[in-house]
Amino acid sequence: MSPTTALLTAAALFCGACAPTPETSGAGRYDLLITNARIVDGSGNPWVRGDLGIRDRHIAAIGNLAGAAAARSIDADNKIVAPGFIDMHSHSSWLLLVDGRAASAITQGITLLVEGEGSSVAPTSNAHLAERMGRFERFGIDPDWRTLDDFFARLETTPPTLNFATYVGTSTLRELVIGTADRPATAADLAEMERLTAEAMEDGALGVYSALMYVPDQFNSTEELIALARVASRYGGAYQTHQRSEGDALFASLEEVFRIAREADIRAHITHLKAAYVQNWGEIPAVVERIAAARQQGLDVTADVYPYLWGAAGLRALLPPWARQGSTEEISRRLADPSTRERIKRELEVLSTEWENEYFGVGGAAGFVITDIGGNTDLADLAGQNLADIAAEQGKDARDVIMDIVQAGGAGFVSHLTDEDDMRLVLRQPWVAIGTDGGLAAVDGPLSDRLVHPRSYGTYAKILGRYVRELGDISLEEAVRKATSLPAQRLGIRDRGTLREGAWADIVIFDPETIIDRSTYAQPHQYSAGMEYVLVNGQVVLDQGRITDARPGMVVRGPGYRRRQ
Repeated sequence: MSPTTALLTAAALFCGACAPTPETSGAGRYDLLITNARIVDGSGNPWVRGDLGIRDRHIAAIGNLAGAAAARSIDADNKIVAPGFIDMHSHSSWLLLVDGRAASAITQGITLLVEGEGSSVAPTSNAHLAERMGRFERFGIDPDWRTLDDFFARLETTPPTLNFATYVGTSTLRELVIGTADRPATAADLAEMERLTAEAMEDGALGVYSALMYVPDQFNSTEELIALARVASRYGGAYQTHQRSEGDALFASLEEVFRIAREADIRAHITHLKAAYVQNWGEIPAVVERIAAARQQGLDVTADVYPYLWGAAGLRALLPPWARQGSTEEISRRLADPSTRERIKRELEVLSTEWENEYFGVGGAAGFVITDIGGNTDLADLAGQNLADIAAEQGKDARDVIMDIVQAGGAGFVSHLTDEDDMRLVLRQPWVAIGTDGGLAAVDGPLSDRLVHPRSYGTYAKILGRYVRELGDISLEEAVRKATSLPAQRLGIRDRGTLREGAWADIVIFDPETIIDRSTYAQPHQYSAGMEYVLVNGQVVLDQGRITDARPGMVVRGPGYRRRQ
């Protein structure tokens, strides 16, 4: 190949709307032809008009395809045609076995779900699963996997509508080897966690993912995290984190992320970057400056954001770390002791930089609304209620109500964490991608009977509708880049995230004038508006806004994948 030919070939790979060449377009008919499109290719370049030809699950041609033959044609009618959205941060994994439609995701344009945040669906063990059997039994799922390779094989037997990828969770690794005790890992412990990390990377994990606000991940030292990140780095993986503090120890937490990136020689990514709690609002400009300075110094650090001011978790996470150690049964016995309860109540009233005291941070009970009750009918009346109102109705201290609910099986909550101006500043940074931090849901079927955070349904539609069209915080092309090629780059995925010839045909078609989220905190089960078509691996899974019967989803494995013999 001559130098000139090589340069032209390389340029064609990155030209999202180039006219097709004979070598790429082929002479045969297409499986699907998309015409009259405003193509936003995911690179951040301005949109261009053109057509797309899809053959054998891939994009075969982009350009002027007038007169081309196809089994089916879709007239985009001057709408936006873009790569499918990549959710950097979801909590979905085995829920894809419950309802493979992935309805809340597909209807907002997500074509690849990335699982993570401390816990991962595997590796696991009988004892590890025993603590979680209630959630599986609720939906009639037999968790017959033990490794990531096992789970991937299970998922591939009944594919969902969309693609799936996952990290291996450092919390899961620690719990498998050490349990939930607050103690350093021994040399033997660390060696076993490193072995499990390597196995997961060879099974196809994208890297390691920590959630350092939660037990037992909170007990992982920086040195232990560096050791696990080094293993992931050897396989080309990444380190992603819900950092140790988003509140009163935010800047110290940032320094820990930088240290891990530096010493493990790994690309690092901070999930849902924010300054939490009212006393820290306004700190985001300084946070942005520190990350920008770290990048200037050569650290490969990025972040993602969701466009909501309220976060979500389970009530157990409000307890001090020492009170969360052990099994569900051990925690329940601990909370039955009156003196222990009084100690917890005292600690909940004090600001701390040693642990993330969210109860104190959001100003007490009035800042929480109960959501998912996990199928526990004894708690059914609490769903959707403010914690302060529940306490008043029961004539109890709200802190006792929290412990009562945890003893009764637990429940989810949403709480007001973030300032709007802070969130919008994060969104505008070029190194910030988008993720939902949501679990799958649907307006009907088995995933419709629980309250969920509206981000599960509306994250991408809200970005495009409110922050692009209404407020003009970022351009349409930049929003698409943050949802497509930027996540693909961070995850090490080379064949998705842009519209280019040869890439997998993960494609969305939406109306930029009508796309918007509908889901609310009070009535979350509402699909977004404006998303008209979604293609996954070349098959139409959303057709004029309706979910089809196609289930073309694939497992997307990380760069360290080694096929098992």
